[in-house]
Amino acid sequence: MATTPVQVRIDADVKREAAKLFAGLGLDMSTAVNLFLHQCVLRGGLPFAVEAPRYSAKTLDAMAEAKRISRDPKVKGYDSMEELKAALDD
Repeated sequence: MATTPVQVRIDADVKREAAKLFAGLGLDMSTAVNLFLHQCVLRGGLPFAVEAPRYSAKTLDAMAEAKRISRDPKVKGYDSMEELKAALDD
Protein backbone atom coordinates (compact mmCIF):
# COMPACT_ATOMS: atom_id res chain seq x y z
CA MET A 1 0.00 0.00 0.00
CA ALA A 2 1.47 3.33 -1.05
CA THR A 3 1.35 6.18 1.44
CA THR A 4 1.15 9.91 0.84
CA PRO A 5 1.98 12.79 3.16
CA VAL A 6 -0.77 15.02 4.57
CA GLN A 7 -0.14 18.38 6.17
CA VAL A 8 -2.62 19.95 8.60
CA ARG A 9 -2.52 23.00 10.85
CA ILE A 10 -3.72 22.58 14.42
CA ASP A 11 -3.49 24.49 17.67
CA ALA A 12 -0.16 23.82 19.42
CA ASP A 13 -1.85 23.05 22.75
CA VAL A 14 -4.24 20.58 21.12
CA LYS A 15 -1.35 18.87 19.35
CA ARG A 16 0.65 18.59 22.59
CA GLU A 17 -2.30 17.19 24.57
CA ALA A 18 -3.25 14.78 21.78
CA ALA A 19 0.34 13.53 21.44
CA LYS A 20 0.43 12.95 25.21
CA LEU A 21 -2.87 11.06 25.08
CA PHE A 22 -1.79 8.95 22.10
CA ALA A 23 1.59 8.15 23.69
CA GLY A 24 -0.29 6.82 26.70
CA LEU A 25 -2.16 4.53 24.31
CA GLY A 26 1.05 3.41 22.63
CA LEU A 27 0.36 5.41 19.46
CA ASP A 28 2.16 8.17 17.63
CA MET A 29 0.34 11.04 15.93
CA SER A 30 0.55 9.48 12.48
CA THR A 31 -0.91 6.16 13.63
CA ALA A 32 -3.71 7.90 15.54
CA VAL A 33 -4.65 10.02 12.51
CA ASN A 34 -4.59 6.91 10.31
CA LEU A 35 -6.92 5.12 12.75
CA PHE A 36 -9.28 8.09 12.70
CA LEU A 37 -9.33 8.24 8.88
CA HIS A 38 -9.85 4.46 8.57
CA GLN A 39 -12.82 4.71 10.95
CA CYS A 40 -14.27 7.57 8.88
CA VAL A 41 -14.02 5.48 5.73
CA LEU A 42 -15.46 2.36 7.42
CA ARG A 43 -18.42 4.27 8.86
CA GLY A 44 -19.01 6.52 5.89
CA GLY A 45 -18.69 9.60 8.12
CA LEU A 46 -17.22 10.77 11.36
CA PRO A 47 -16.90 8.02 13.99
CA PHE A 48 -18.59 10.21 16.61
CA ALA A 49 -21.44 12.67 16.85
CA VAL A 50 -20.63 16.30 16.10
CA GLU A 51 -22.95 18.49 18.11
CA ALA A 52 -22.96 21.97 19.55
CA PRO A 53 -23.00 21.75 23.35
CA ARG A 54 -26.23 22.92 24.94
CA TYR A 55 -25.25 24.56 28.19
CA SER A 56 -27.68 26.43 30.39
CA ALA A 57 -27.15 30.15 31.01
CA LYS A 58 -26.15 29.27 34.60
CA THR A 59 -23.47 26.87 33.37
CA LEU A 60 -22.15 29.36 30.80
CA ASP A 61 -21.95 32.04 33.50
CA ALA A 62 -20.06 29.65 35.78
CA MET A 63 -17.64 28.77 32.98
CA ALA A 64 -17.00 32.45 32.25
CA GLU A 65 -16.42 33.12 35.95
CA ALA A 66 -14.01 30.18 36.22
CA LYS A 67 -12.06 31.45 33.20
CA ARG A 68 -11.92 34.97 34.68
CA ILE A 69 -10.75 33.65 38.06
CA SER A 70 -8.09 31.42 36.49
CA ARG A 71 -6.58 34.42 34.71
CA ASP A 72 -6.70 36.82 37.66
CA PRO A 73 -3.22 37.10 39.22
CA LYS A 74 -4.76 38.46 42.44
CA VAL A 75 -6.64 35.20 43.09
CA LYS A 76 -4.74 32.85 45.41
CA GLY A 77 -4.00 29.40 44.01
CA TYR A 78 -3.18 26.18 45.86
CA ASP A 79 -0.73 23.42 45.00
CA SER A 80 -2.34 20.69 47.09
CA MET A 81 -5.58 19.76 48.82
CA GLU A 82 -3.83 20.06 52.17
CA GLU A 83 -2.88 23.66 51.38
CA LEU A 84 -6.46 24.45 50.33
CA LYS A 85 -7.90 22.80 53.46
CA ALA A 86 -5.53 24.79 55.68
CA ALA A 87 -6.61 28.02 53.98
CA LEU A 88 -10.28 27.11 54.48
CA ASP A 89 -9.68 26.41 58.17
CA ASP A 90 -8.09 29.85 58.69
